[in-house]
Amino acid sequence: MDKNLVGRCGTYCGVCDWKEKTNCPGCQRCNGKPFWGNCLVAECSIDKNYNHCGECSKVPCDKLVGAYNSKDHGDNGERLINLKNWAKGNTTYLKVRTLNTEES
Repeated sequence: MDKNLVGRCGTYCGVCDWKEKTNCPGCQRCNGKPFWGNCLVAECSIDKNYNHCGECSKVPCDKLVGAYNSKDHGDNGERLINLKNWAKGNTTYLKVRTLNTEES
C-alpha cells in the first residue's frame, strides 16, 4: 500500500476508478483539492496535521458522517473500517463501494 495514496477520509486512492481518468495524484498530494473540488474532510485532516482521519480522537465526526452518507460520495462502511485499521498501523484496506453502485 502506497502511503501517498491513503485517502484522508478512509478511501484508498490507489484503487480509485477516477485516479487514472482525471490524473489525480491522490489525497495526500492534492492538499484538500481533489479533481472534483475542495474536500472539507481533507482540509480538516490537514489543519489538524493528521495523515488521515483515523488519527483523530473524534472519528467519526459530523464531517465524515456527512461524507459517508452523501448520495454521490457515500459508502457502505468501508472507509470507517479502513481508518480504524490504518490508525492501528494495519496497511490493508477495503475498496470503497459507493452507495449508488449497483451490484449484479
